[in-house]
Amino acid sequence: MARALALARRGRFTTDPNPRVGCVLVRDGGVVGEGWHRRAGEPHAERNALAAAGERARGATAYVTLEPCAHHGRTPPCSQGLIEAGVARVVAAMVDPNPLVAGRGLAQLRAAGIDTASGLLEADARALNPGFIRRMQGQRPLVRLKLGMSLDGRTAMASGESQWITGPEARRDVQFLRARSSAVLTGIGTVLADDPSLNVRLDQEALGLPSDLPVRQPLRVVLDSRGRMPPEARMLGLPGETLVCLGEPVPDATEAQLRAAGARVARLPLDEGGRLDWKAVMEKLADDEINEVLLECGATLAGSALRAGVVDELIVYMAPHLMGDAARGLVRLPGVERLDQRIPLRLRDVRALGCDLRLEYRIQH
Repeated sequence: MARALALARRGRFTTDPNPRVGCVLVRDGGVVGEGWHRRAGEPHAERNALAAAGERARGATAYVTLEPCAHHGRTPPCSQGLIEAGVARVVAAMVDPNPLVAGRGLAQLRAAGIDTASGLLEADARALNPGFIRRMQGQRPLVRLKLGMSLDGRTAMASGESQWITGPEARRDVQFLRARSSAVLTGIGTVLADDPSLNVRLDQEALGLPSDLPVRQPLRVVLDSRGRMPPEARMLGLPGETLVCLGEPVPDATEAQLRAAGARVARLPLDEGGRLDWKAVMEKLADDEINEVLLECGATLAGSALRAGVVDELIVYMAPHLMGDAARGLVRLPGVERLDQRIPLRLRDVRALGCDLRLEYRIQH
C-alpha cells in the first residue's frame, strides 16, 4: 500500500477533478503490475495496473489507495475490470467519499466472490486528496490561504511596495502550491494593484511529469462585486481559463466585455456588506468540480475569508526582516477585540526555504 500511495502522488499536479489514486497488484509475494491515474479521461489506476499485469493479475491481491469506482463516468467502472481480471482480493486504503461509489465498489467485488478490506494506511490516503474529500462530503472545495510576511507580520510598505518580501526559494514553492491547486483565487483589488498572472511557471521536468503530460494551469478566479475587472488584464491573455465572479447588479455590458476578452463570467449574490457571498462562491466552485483552492490576495479579502470560515489551511512564508509598524498588516480582521475572538490555528509543518520559514497551519474551526 505504501508503494500504491507513492504512485498516487505522481498525479498530484494532473488528475483534477479526479482524485489521485495508485494501485499495486501482488501475487506469490511479488509485484506483477502497478499503475496510477494520470489525468481525467484516461484509465484509472486499477486499469493501468491490470494492463501492466496481463494474465498475471488472475489470483492476485490488488492494493489500491481509494475504493474502486463502481459507476460509468469518463471511463468504465474499475470494480468490473478487477472482477473480469480474476483478482482474488482487493485492499483499499479508504472508502470512496463520492456518493456515486461510497461502498458500492467494494460491495460489487464481494458479490463476485472477491475478498475485500479497507482502512490500511487510510490517514495517508486521505492526506493525498483533501480537496476531493471536502468537495464530496461538504459540497465545497478545500481552501488554502497563502501569505508572505516579514518577521513583524507585515506584507507591504505603507506605499504598497511589496516585491519582494520573501526570497526566490519561497516564491518557487508557491509555484508548486499553484500547480497542485484546482483554482487560484484573488480579489479585484489585487488585480487592479498588481495585474498578476496567477499561473504556473514551472515546466514538466520541475514538476516531475512524463513528457506526454502537459503542465496543467489552474482556473484563475477573480472576485469582483462591482464589475471593475479590466478586459485588458494580463491573466486574460494567458493559457488556461479565468473565471470572473460578478455581483448580480453589475451591468450586462460589463459582462459582455469580459466575455469578449476571453473570461468566463458568473453572477453571484452579495452579502449584507455588499461583497460577494462566500457561500455562493464556494458552491459555484464546487459545481465546477474544483477540489483545492489557493487564495492569493490582500489583507482585506484574506480577513473576509477567515471570518466567513471558508479557509481550511494557512500557509505563511516568513522573511527574516522587519518592516516597521507603518507597513501593512497580514490580515484585516475588524471586530476581533478580545482574546476569546481569536481564530485558533494548529501548526502542522515548519521548514526552511532559503532564508525564509514556511509555516503551515490548520484552521481550528
